[in-house]
Amino acid sequence: MNEPKSSAEFLTGAGEITQDWGELARHLATNGWELTTDPAPRQFSSGLGNLNYLIELDVTPMVLRRPPMGPIPPGANDMGRESRILMRLWKEFPLAPRAHHFCDDAAVIGAPFFIMEYRPGLVIGGTMPPQMAPDAGAGLGQMMAEKLAAFHGVDPAAVDLDTLGNPAGFAARTLKGWTKRAQAAWGGAAPATLEMLAEWLGLRVPEDGAVTLLHNDFKLDNLILDPTTLAPIALIDWDMGTRGDPLWDLGVLLSYWTEAGDPAAMAELDQMPTAGHGFPSREAMAQAYAAINGIDLTHLRFHRVLAMLRVAVIFRQLFNRFVEGATDDPRFQRFGETADGLLAFAGDVAHEKYF
Repeated sequence: MNEPKSSAEFLTGAGEITQDWGELARHLATNGWELTTDPAPRQFSSGLGNLNYLIELDVTPMVLRRPPMGPIPPGANDMGRESRILMRLWKEFPLAPRAHHFCDDAAVIGAPFFIMEYRPGLVIGGTMPPQMAPDAGAGLGQMMAEKLAAFHGVDPAAVDLDTLGNPAGFAARTLKGWTKRAQAAWGGAAPATLEMLAEWLGLRVPEDGAVTLLHNDFKLDNLILDPTTLAPIALIDWDMGTRGDPLWDLGVLLSYWTEAGDPAAMAELDQMPTAGHGFPSREAMAQAYAAINGIDLTHLRFHRVLAMLRVAVIFRQLFNRFVEGATDDPRFQRFGETADGLLAFAGDVAHEKYF
């Protein structure tokens, strides 16, 4: 789900998933790079999906990124897509780290992977660091609105990404895709809320509107920050990048945005500490974004509800990985209940009980 978060957080012992570093070294040598194997690369500890490693190529720190072990849901953890984006986007959007190498030969380390530049810094997850000012969230919220709007202002053709994805019929296709994934994720155990949401969304699919590049997972813990100034250094986790309606990116951001008084499932997401610390409300955040780029928010609730369905499906998929034995990470054991709670919250958003 996320890329590496901090240069100081690595897995050790039984929790670490090692790769065939010897085979990787041989592969990279054919491309003119020398991989340092003593000491061995280190696995970053954060993230619920893709595996990320701090490696050293020609004495330069880099990040190797590959999909998780086990079966991968269709369209997920796409290393080819992510590397394509990051080999181009940095030219016009400096927060995008530059990718340097992509390999689709699973014989090397068992799955496609790519290598990108390493940008160390501070990442804020579900808990605000204790050294932060009590109202630091106000500035962080405004920064996120500005950077999301700036990213949406990038001309796809200027970075050779004007063929990325298919923006025609984006909303309808996105709804169809996540509804299908939801049905597969819950199987015969799907709550009644799922059918209600599919019907509600199906009656409100907006026509095609503005088309921009989309990050598809823009949120605070995918931003690497300067530890002193909190200025953004990098935006990471691009494996779902595409083109489509910019309101979708805003809807995805707000799907992780907790507020005081939200149901327990939202707090269980543990993605951003936005329920306090001076962060703006979800509504204020949407208005801040719209004030920068002048976008019409009429259809935002459709994207809000669909994005909540999406995050519920993701947590259900993670729970299924635990049940099926693809991971023994104890965090995943409770994600089934979390997913059901998020689905219920999506219904509350649809009925305007929450913004």
